[in-house]
Amino acid sequence: MAEASQSRPLMPVEQALAQLLSLADAKPIREVEQVALADADGRVLAQDLVSSIDLPPWPNSAMDGYALRLADWQGEPLAVSQRIFAGHAPEPLQPGTCARIFTGAPLPAGADCVEMQENVEVLADGKVRFLESLTPEQNVRPQGQEARIGDQVLAAGARLGPIELGLVATLGHGHVPVIRRARVAVLSTGDELVEPGQPLAAGQIYNSNRRLLVSWLQRMGCEVTDAGILADDLELTRQCLARLGDVDLILSTGGVSVGEADYLGMALREAGELSLWKLAIKPGKPLTFGHFRGVPVIGLPGNPASTLVTFGLLARPYLLRRLGVSRLEPLRVQMPAAFAWNKVGSRREYLRARIEQGRVQIYKNQSSGVLRSAAWADGLVEVLEGTTPQPGDAVSFIPFSELLD
Repeated sequence: MAEASQSRPLMPVEQALAQLLSLADAKPIREVEQVALADADGRVLAQDLVSSIDLPPWPNSAMDGYALRLADWQGEPLAVSQRIFAGHAPEPLQPGTCARIFTGAPLPAGADCVEMQENVEVLADGKVRFLESLTPEQNVRPQGQEARIGDQVLAAGARLGPIELGLVATLGHGHVPVIRRARVAVLSTGDELVEPGQPLAAGQIYNSNRRLLVSWLQRMGCEVTDAGILADDLELTRQCLARLGDVDLILSTGGVSVGEADYLGMALREAGELSLWKLAIKPGKPLTFGHFRGVPVIGLPGNPASTLVTFGLLARPYLLRRLGVSRLEPLRVQMPAAFAWNKVGSRREYLRARIEQGRVQIYKNQSSGVLRSAAWADGLVEVLEGTTPQPGDAVSFIPFSELLD
């Protein structure tokens, strides 16, 4: 992969994402481990989950009411021959009778209909009168309604959240096969960076990007190595990168350039290929991809909002694809704009925004150095190249909940 020419046109967002996903497909994480359901939240399913049982395993009642065989009923009151609670096996239904039944209880053999208790009158002699017309299979959950033996219930690559784990549990699995966690090292470049809690000298700023990325990666279920701040020194850079050889990805912020102080870029060029991409995206134009002794390296831009956007829309899907996740595209909701955007741009813009009274409003300062804009927002407005949305126009809104795991 050769270095990008300075004269090349800006790379469209879709092309950059496609290239990153292609690189991810070429280096999948394949190791599988069995984990208990209690430890599987957020993990990626390693194998198709196939049902070994019918779900439900027998016909059961969807209501509290009375079960009967419709052919036995001619409109007359029926005697109650048994009571059936959930978790108990019923006796076959006696001809000409009905059974008191509760939600989730197995239907007795011979019954084919359940009437809810609200539509039944209990008479003084204990018999019941059905007040409405009845139909076969009414209020009955048939065997295998949700899944049959051999059905694929979840596909490999599914991310296991509360709903998926609940589904796995319904099939009786106490453990589930998942891809091992991705191992990611995070480092920041630049002598100007200082850790929070330390005093600032002239020309220095606090390092926010590493905290943002470490927290985000942990939410994704990654094992994170915090590699600290990388000093502007070539030998120290080599030593730092060499210590990170057992990770799946090195993620840096501050970018890689062709300047005199580009020690990270120098080390990557020594050890392998390096690409410098200029993306048609705002914020976040510069992005790099390379390898150090076989370990992939992604360099994100250093401005906080640029780091947020490029990680969320590009680096995050790259990592998820390495784990085998197939669904990567974030949900985009069409919402009316509450703002005017009159800056015609040649780059895809992602504006920090939030929903107010059913319309999308943007933060007043969209500078790439203003992280406060993202803390105020609850998502991103996607402004396509060459467009100028006006109040009332439909815009694509990407909720942060789609990106922050």
